[in-house]
Amino acid sequence: MSQTPRSPALRVHQYARNDSWVVAAEGELDAETLAPLQQALEEAAATRPVVVFDASAVPFADSSTLNLLLRIHRTTTLRIAAAQPQLLRVLEITGADMALALFPSLTDACKAAAS
Repeated sequence: MSQTPRSPALRVHQYARNDSWVVAAEGELDAETLAPLQQALEEAAATRPVVVFDASAVPFADSSTLNLLLRIHRTTTLRIAAAQPQLLRVLEITGADMALALFPSLTDACKAAAS
């Protein structure tokens, strides 16, 4: 019996940049891997007025990610930086791209947070 290969573990990094707090994820985001990102975003949203989610190293994100981003958006100023095409497509299909602040790069998202 063969097993379905698991995607590599998600890595999450956090740091201050300009007047915002950056939470960067590396890896695929789904219900099984989302916990570290969820914890980091929830903690940042509870203590920071501006949170930037750096999605530049996220090749895949499912509906659990969308749900998390919308929940965080309701609790702080959330900016999404450098989302890859698959995540952008999910946001567009659901209309979430109209509610969330999307930026083409981390630099743009952090500049917007500083102004």
